[in-house]
Amino acid sequence: MAVKTLLRMGNPKIYQPCATVTEFDTPALHELITDLIDTKIAHEGVGIAAPQIGVNLRVMIYGFDNRNLRYPEKTPVPVTACINPTYEVLDETIEEDGEGCLCLPTLYGIVPRVRAVKMTYQDVKGETHTVTEEDFPARIIQHECDHLDGKIYPMRIADLRNFGFHEEIRTLDFFQP
Repeated sequence: MAVKTLLRMGNPKIYQPCATVTEFDTPALHELITDLIDTKIAHEGVGIAAPQIGVNLRVMIYGFDNRNLRYPEKTPVPVTACINPTYEVLDETIEEDGEGCLCLPTLYGIVPRVRAVKMTYQDVKGETHTVTEEDFPARIIQHECDHLDGKIYPMRIADLRNFGFHEEIRTLDFFQP
C-alpha cells in the first residue's frame, strides 16, 4: 500500500507497550501488514514492528527474500507477518552479534541475545502458528518483540563502547575474521 514514515529513537511512541490485536482479517489489518512490508523493503530492513510506524498494535514482520544490503553476510529468511507474537527461550546460550534498527538509522551495536526461540503467533486470519528459530532469525524475532514491548536494542547493550555509527562499529575486532 505505502511506505510509511519511520519513528526514530526518542519518539515516546517507540517506548509504549503495544495493544493485543483482537480483530482479524479486517481491511485495516491487511493494510497495516502491507504497509509494514513495503516500509521494511524500502529501508532494507530484515524486520519491522508496528510501533516503528506509529501503530500501537502487536504486529511485526520478520524475514527478507533476497540478499540484504544491511546484513549482506546473512542468509535470507522467509518473510512472515506475525500478530500477537510471544516466544519462549529454547537455548539459553547468549550470542553477541551486531544489530541495527530502522528507528536508529546509521547506528549499530553488539547485542547479546539467546541463540534459539520458539515463537507462537497468529496470522492475519487469527490462526495460531508456532515456529522454532535459531541464530539470526531468532535474533530478529527477539528484536521485533522488544519493539512490541516498548524496548529498543540499545537498552540491551552491555557495554556502550559497542554502540555507535555503523561504519565505526563494523571495524571492531568482533567483526574481523
